[in-house]
Amino acid sequence: MDYQRSITVDLPYAEAVARTREALSEQGFGVLTEIDVQTTLRTKLGLEMEPYVILGACNPNLAHQALDLDRSIGVLLPCNVVVSSRGEGSVVQILDPQLMASVTEIEALKPIADDASTRLQAVLDKLSQG
Repeated sequence: MDYQRSITVDLPYAEAVARTREALSEQGFGVLTEIDVQTTLRTKLGLEMEPYVILGACNPNLAHQALDLDRSIGVLLPCNVVVSSRGEGSVVQILDPQLMASVTEIEALKPIADDASTRLQAVLDKLSQG
């Protein structure tokens, strides 16, 4: 099973991050965490890499449903979304929520993962359309 979905967009990095946040919001996801990997590696290790951010996206309704089924599911939340610079454009990667249902083998999580997958695919589709 592939654990992520990705697209390449013809957007500068900062604009790709902003549009990704906007598309996530339209699908009911908030960004709970933001990790600027480029800055962290530069500061902590003196290493350089392309602009790269990990957004911890959460849809409260879906998270609540999943947590009601299994409190331990929190270790698989939130859904990570990566935006990185690639040449003149950017790459957006999203963790496949189906992984949550697959790893836990809890059948009741499948509809929740299906809903999250549909919403996150809509995010990628919106970004692909510009």
